[in-house]
Amino acid sequence: MADGKPPEPLEIENRIIELCHQFPHGITDQVIQNDMPHMEAQQRAMAINRLLSMGQLDLLRSSTGLLYRIKESQNTGKMKGSDNQEKLVYQIIEDAGNKGIWSRDIRYKSNLPLTEINKILKNLESKKLIKAVKSVAASKKKVYMLYNLQPDRSVTGGAWYSDQDFESEFVEVLNQQCFKFLQTKAEAARESKQNPMVQRNSSFASSHEVWKYISELGVSKVELSMEDIETILNTLIYDGKVEMTIIAAKEATAGSVDGRVKLYRAVNPILQPTGLIRTPCGLCPVFDDCHEGGEISPSNCIYMMEWLAF
Repeated sequence: MADGKPPEPLEIENRIIELCHQFPHGITDQVIQNDMPHMEAQQRAMAINRLLSMGQLDLLRSSTGLLYRIKESQNTGKMKGSDNQEKLVYQIIEDAGNKGIWSRDIRYKSNLPLTEINKILKNLESKKLIKAVKSVAASKKKVYMLYNLQPDRSVTGGAWYSDQDFESEFVEVLNQQCFKFLQTKAEAARESKQNPMVQRNSSFASSHEVWKYISELGVSKVELSMEDIETILNTLIYDGKVEMTIIAAKEATAGSVDGRVKLYRAVNPILQPTGLIRTPCGLCPVFDDCHEGGEISPSNCIYMMEWLAF
């Protein structure tokens, strides 16, 4: 975790339950490991064994190994005493998973009057069976999901949003620190005085290494995942500061996904760009859509303003 404190057992168990809801067909041990790479194997095993002993999980075998799945009977007791309309709305919300569903879509799928739906939603919220979450896609609207689910990144905006506001300064700090780490790695490789191929290979760092560095640095108030760090590293790739390669990984390699691991290294451009390429327009991906008076125009382009100021 970003603050360096080990996760509490209850926190681990709740997260495993959330993952099982996100993947109703079952999750493997590797899925749990990738989601919580900071957790030790012993902690993971203790949490899974406790959930199994409490009857909250089912243990299944598949072609890929062991699967952990939420017990189907777990939610049936919660709806005891509810009428058919309330059960229908609950089922629709449950099917939506951790991305949630608008009340308008619930109305469309249930064919119930809006007044009746609002009444059911309030009742389910009071029982703490569901919760309303504000979406970054539409600040004035709410989506509904099961109470124990962690909202999807598409709903909350992930680590880059706070109270639906994009944290541009936070992203910039992470961008700088990730690049600094890769630069240090590259400089150490050059100073090793080994042959060029060895130097090049040793200048790479995995996304797990970068994630670990950022976590230990303590610059983030929220817990960042490897996916978050890879998003930052991708921006460095787009800026031409970093390159990425993917290699095959041994089993149980930290940060590996499907037997592969992503490696990154800092690079310097061989030739400095000249002429029009130096302007923001030269590398702009929406250049063809840019025109005065449009949604994208030179007069409101922040990149052009920064370039002119420089």
